[in-house]
Amino acid sequence: MIVTEYELLVCLADELNMRKSAEKLFLSQPALSQRLQTIESRWNTKIFVRTQKGLLLTPEGEAIVQHAASVIEKEREIQENLEAMEGVVRGTLRIACASVVAQSFLPRVLKEFSARYPKVRISLQTGWSSEVHQLLAQGVVHFGIVRGGTNWKSVRKPLFKDKLVLVDQEIERIEEVFESERPFIQFRSDSNYYQVIQDYWQRNFGKMPKQAMFVDQMETSRQMALNGIGFAILPEITLLGDTEGINEIPLVEKDGSVLGRETTLLAYEQSLALPQVDAFMKVMNEYLATHL
Repeated sequence: MIVTEYELLVCLADELNMRKSAEKLFLSQPALSQRLQTIESRWNTKIFVRTQKGLLLTPEGEAIVQHAASVIEKEREIQENLEAMEGVVRGTLRIACASVVAQSFLPRVLKEFSARYPKVRISLQTGWSSEVHQLLAQGVVHFGIVRGGTNWKSVRKPLFKDKLVLVDQEIERIEEVFESERPFIQFRSDSNYYQVIQDYWQRNFGKMPKQAMFVDQMETSRQMALNGIGFAILPEITLLGDTEGINEIPLVEKDGSVLGRETTLLAYEQSLALPQVDAFMKVMNEYLATHL
């Protein structure tokens, strides 16, 4: 693996840590330090300042790293355009995906895609839907898969909608939430998810359950509920598997409809001209037609 000066600088700026950067670049720390000194000598300026807590970018360093990132992005665009001109399905497919979808739905689609297009490298980043939106808007990825509503103006393809359900070992009716002493186990998420749940309680009951626990991840909340610690409200797709002895109660509205959460695929129109991007969209359409 040949690491260019530009890649080295961008990695250091992302990590702000010599050890982590060396591991990521498959270099020894002395070799990385020597290469950085050479780069700073060539630019005749200090790019990073070392501290006990890590690295700090100098103002001059910020300008140089921005230049390095723009060069890397431009080279990537040129390479992808050349591959598109050749009509060969290869290169890198870059996807950002909401974590819950990346843990359940997306792997099955990627399995079929990889089997059909083995020469395409897959780069996947996961996180909250707000983070996925940001990565897509910055042009870092070809596709963004988000949860909840979206005002995206370019390519927007609905994938599926799954129910939100209350999960607990004891509660059997949604109304029992306000009669029971069972703790409500919430998890950290983006503001949209919180708002959906809060609006449901206020719209249908005029009040919120007592929040007794607050955990860092959805999976932590799920495990706590499955093990009888309290109740959680989870997307139905997270409950595929063994949930014997667990009550799954849909969040029903006053009009009889069930509260759900949409999953949507987003992209820019111009990205579809790339062979690997167009191929993934076709595989996704086929998967939706045959599995959902």
